[in-house]
Amino acid sequence: MAKVYDVPADVLINRLADILKNEDIPAPSWTSFVKTGAHADKPPQNREWWYTRCASILRKIYLNGPIGINELRNVYGGGRPSGYGAAHHKDAGGAIIRNAIQGLEKLGYVEKIEKKGRVISKQGMQKLDKLATEILKELVTENPKLKIYS
Repeated sequence: MAKVYDVPADVLINRLADILKNEDIPAPSWTSFVKTGAHADKPPQNREWWYTRCASILRKIYLNGPIGINELRNVYGGGRPSGYGAAHHKDAGGAIIRNAIQGLEKLGYVEKIEKKGRVISKQGMQKLDKLATEILKELVTENPKLKIYS
């Protein structure tokens, strides 16, 4: 069985975002006009960015868990230019990450460990591993020269 780190991140996140759209993870009403952090100039151009962010957060928790909200804010932040000087790092918005994690917890994909952060649940790990296996099989059928080491 393939793991999340065996497949390209962009393919996994896009497929997982499509799956999350069909599940009961509602996007908040403010997602159409909110910026993703102090480093951003405009709201995201993709209308379905909420599900992409949820999928990306789920993947980050799988790879780096236990991980807290502040660590994720740092990961999703970016550089903000300050005049003529170099850009300084600004964290991403915390409400976006908190709401995404709360939605993933309601679906049973993420669990909270006191004083440590969030980790992926058994159900979430099975879902991601099954999706990674499907993606890897598709990649192998498209490119038969691709070698898989088990």
